[in-house]
Amino acid sequence: MKLNELSPAEGSTKNRMRIGRGVGSGKGKTGGRGVKGQKARSGVAVNGFEGGQMPIYMRLPKRGFTARNSKTHAWVNLGRLGKAIEAGKLDAKNVTEETLVAAGLVRNVRDGVRLLAKGDAPKNLNITVTGASKAAIEAVEKAGGKVTVTGPAKDAAEE
Repeated sequence: MKLNELSPAEGSTKNRMRIGRGVGSGKGKTGGRGVKGQKARSGVAVNGFEGGQMPIYMRLPKRGFTARNSKTHAWVNLGRLGKAIEAGKLDAKNVTEETLVAAGLVRNVRDGVRLLAKGDAPKNLNITVTGASKAAIEAVEKAGGKVTVTGPAKDAAEE
């Protein structure tokens, strides 16, 4: 099979309807917009307008804000690390953020990688990450491994 031999399944596609192209087309004259009125005209955007009634976005209370200095960490669970090591994608002796990306466990590093404790910790794991939860550090050390946290010290205390 070649690319030029590919075609969609029979009946799965339709040609687009060309509106306003004569009465005989089935979508001529008013072009499916009904008769007169604001919505029949061009350049109308009535999103969020409720005819003079107080709009819903103004009736509801606003709360909170988005912190400008917030960090977005990629995260990885111990269980997924274990599966990747069993599959031979990772070497348990030296796991870094770069090797996690190369193995496909993390798509992009963003502000760093954070290790979380879901799943069983692999044996003798030596990992270097930006942050890790207390439970994850405990689990890795209990399984005979070592976690090196490169990020700020408060990162490990969060959660």
